[in-house]
Amino acid sequence: MAMKSVFTGLEALMGKLYTVLRGACRVVMPKMRAEWAVPFDGKPSVFCPNHAGAFGPIDMCVFFPLSDHCHPWLNAAVMDPKLVPAYVRQDYWWRPGCRLEPLYNATLPYLAAAVLPPILRSVPGVPVYHDMQVIKTFRKSIEYLRQGEHLIIFPQQPSGFQSHYQELNRGFLQIAPMAWRTLNLRLKFYPVHIDYKKRYFRIGAPVEYDPEVSLKEQEQRLIDGIAAGI
Repeated sequence: MAMKSVFTGLEALMGKLYTVLRGACRVVMPKMRAEWAVPFDGKPSVFCPNHAGAFGPIDMCVFFPLSDHCHPWLNAAVMDPKLVPAYVRQDYWWRPGCRLEPLYNATLPYLAAAVLPPILRSVPGVPVYHDMQVIKTFRKSIEYLRQGEHLIIFPQQPSGFQSHYQELNRGFLQIAPMAWRTLNLRLKFYPVHIDYKKRYFRIGAPVEYDPEVSLKEQEQRLIDGIAAGI
């Protein structure tokens, strides 16, 4: 019974970790302002920011105007301590060939494996799987939208140290026809540009899913609209 109580206490503590860290960031980090291209209609939506390195996800979760009602997509691999080291090495956390690369390679992946999983598990987000479990990602996303909440999805794909491929990921757009079929919701995707140096968000005009047209036919229009705003 004592051991069970200890585990219960640890779970409760880890569940509050995100709230504690977010509150601390709001105290020590400079505030950010937001500029909306159009008034927000309040409907469940998807916000698609540029990654802005490690600062983008932090700023979106801490300072974005709707952050209390937003749920970020989270790489499931970064929530598993066994998988984190390989992810860190592939995700360009340091400049390849830099003088300290041997030190970084021997330390950072394992420090991240100890720190990141407990933090991310405490985030009210959506684990993103890249295998047959991806259906869990979409089901969780639909559930949040059903509750009137919003999603945060970073569509950029890293291509190197502090750089990304020009073409955005497209798989996340599958959430749009699912939202229409299950919620009768014409989902809107808002592009968000994060300038972490000047400390502001620029939220562009949304692109909206059209249920009268197949996703394949409108996919490029949606991606182009998002890309133009981030």
